[in-house]
Amino acid sequence: MSTVSLIRGESYDLAALRQSIEELLAPWGGMGAFVKSGDRVLLKPNLLTGSQPQRECITRPEIVFCVAQLVQEAGGKPFLGDSPAFGSAKGVAANNGYLPYLEQLDIPIVEFHGQRCTIDNDSFSHLRLSKEALEADVVINLPKVKSHVQLTLTLGVKNLFGCVPGKMKAWWHMEAGKDANRFGEMLVETARAIQPQLTIMDGIIGHEGNGPSGGDPRFLGILGASDDVFALDRTWVALLQADPQQIPTVAASQRLGVCPDLSEIEFPLLQPEDLVVTDWKLPKNLVPIDFGLPRVVRSTFKHLYIRLTETLSFKSLRGNLGLE
Repeated sequence: MSTVSLIRGESYDLAALRQSIEELLAPWGGMGAFVKSGDRVLLKPNLLTGSQPQRECITRPEIVFCVAQLVQEAGGKPFLGDSPAFGSAKGVAANNGYLPYLEQLDIPIVEFHGQRCTIDNDSFSHLRLSKEALEADVVINLPKVKSHVQLTLTLGVKNLFGCVPGKMKAWWHMEAGKDANRFGEMLVETARAIQPQLTIMDGIIGHEGNGPSGGDPRFLGILGASDDVFALDRTWVALLQADPQQIPTVAASQRLGVCPDLSEIEFPLLQPEDLVVTDWKLPKNLVPIDFGLPRVVRSTFKHLYIRLTETLSFKSLRGNLGLE
């Protein structure tokens, strides 16, 4: 059975948070169950944007700091990486107060570069994913609990979209068009390819309403963790009392047979019913995956992308589109 650990987490105070994360990982025997001496460990937070540091749109740096401490104590070599929607990983991290925490532990920030990854799916022959994530010995996924105007909720699986580098994110929004199911399936295949060994959900303060950045902070006081990102997402959908079939990532994971039922998940600490949130605010109105852009704009973007991939050299493509 999949295992999901749930606890109450009341504070981002470093001492209290460190203790909470140790409690959260106790069912597996601590961080040492995931990280061995010498492992290169990617810490993948949600670094959406640097423009709204007070809106709780990103994973809090205190979470990353405490997890990085535990990784180092287990003998691992942590580094932080992401491909934010706006700006660079280092720039977004700096604007959100990450740098003092990272400098204290001497943790580098890397920018993601693309690498072709073959996918065993009739809908996708391959995906272009972060070389750094694919080559890491361990990936620790550190999402933030948020509502999302395109996907209803953004949780652990959606956070791994940050492993799609550069302008490929925009390509997928255009490619999927208004098909949220196709977009959700791509996200599930991305998660299967990255295979995070551990996902820790930052649910102390979430972001509800018109997320991922246009909503409001919401105190929840919950931390969750699992070695199965699909089981953790399914659990959080239950906590927030959302319909799994209305969450494209969860619905796709169920169709593809990688998402366990709640009855197939072991909860060694708190049970989901102990932590149910009765009034979480989902988006008022969903936005199409392609942001409702006119057909001619989407067609032009896709045509330009295809022409560039056919005519530009690999080096030029890397520099101009950020695909490598």
